[in-house]
Amino acid sequence: MLDTGRAFQIVAEMRRYNLEVLGTSETHWTQVGQQRLTSGRLLLYSGHDEENAPHTQGVALMLSKQAQNALIRWESHEPRIIKASFKTKKEGINMNITQCYAPTNDYSEDAEDKSYNRLQSIVEKCPTKDLTILIGDLNAMVGMDNNGYEDIMRGHGLEERNKNGERFANLCAFNRLGSGDRHEKNEQELYESRKEGPGQSGF
Repeated sequence: MLDTGRAFQIVAEMRRYNLEVLGTSETHWTQVGQQRLTSGRLLLYSGHDEENAPHTQGVALMLSKQAQNALIRWESHEPRIIKASFKTKKEGINMNITQCYAPTNDYSEDAEDKSYNRLQSIVEKCPTKDLTILIGDLNAMVGMDNNGYEDIMRGHGLEERNKNGERFANLCAFNRLGSGDRHEKNEQELYESRKEGPGQSGF
C-alpha cells in the first residue's frame, strides 16, 4: 500500500462492499498521521516513526464520510496496531475498532508475547458496555477444535490451532470477545447508519 495508487484501489473495494471502515495491514508507510483522499475518505495510518525507518509493517484504517462524522478519536500503537473509537446510534455506547498486524509464528516468543500483551492492554481499556471489534492480520489459525472455547468460537476454523491461534483464542476468552455470528443482532443494530439530528451522526 506504499503506492498511493493502491489506496484508491482500496476505496474501490469499500464502495463495492459498502464498507464504512476498512482496515489494512502491511501498509509499509512510516510515521503516524492522516491523509484525506480526493474521494473524501480519510486514511489514518501508523508505522515506524524513527528517522530513516524501514518501510515495513504498518497498519491503517480507511474511513468513509459517515465514519468520519462518527469518529471520536484515534490512537497509534506503533507500527502494528491502530485503534479508532466511534459514536453509535445507541446513546452512551461507542464502537472501538482495533486494526492489528501480529508477528508471524517464526518470530521470537518474546516478540509475539509483546505484541499480544500490547493488544491486551488496549482491549482491556475499552469499556465493557462498548462494542469492541478486532480486525486485521493476526497470523493466527484457531483451528476447528473449539473445546474449552465454545463461548467464543463455533469450530469453523481451518486446520490446527497454531501458537498465535492459541494466543488469540485466549485473548478473546479473557476479554469475552466472541465470533461475529454470536452477536449478529447487536452488531447490526449498532452498525446501521443514520442521522441522529443536526450535526450528529453515528453507526
